[in-house]
Amino acid sequence: MLLEPFPIALGLVIALLVLLPARRLQLAGFRARWIAVYAVVTWALAFFLALRPVAARFLVPILVLLYIAPFVVAPERMTRITRRIRSGGQDDRPRPPMKNVTPPDPPAGNE
Repeated sequence: MLLEPFPIALGLVIALLVLLPARRLQLAGFRARWIAVYAVVTWALAFFLALRPVAARFLVPILVLLYIAPFVVAPERMTRITRRIRSGGQDDRPRPPMKNVTPPDPPAGNE
């Protein structure tokens, strides 16, 4: 039993539309895992809405926010926000150089 071509084509068109804001998230420096989660969730909600518009009053505002947010917020600002979250809210101070704790090699004459 083959699938109908309309849902397959619809899924591919939605996937291509979801890749546009996902690319903006990549340029902003987000991790690949979070971009994948964003893309899958956005695609699933849009595909569900396109096939069964049961919860349209609930899903349309969510999809609009999910789709437009990466375009509205500048990539530099999104990177700055995520960097603060990852570093625990600390400032971007340079870290001190790593301390060398390797013991010195023994002299060549003592074997």
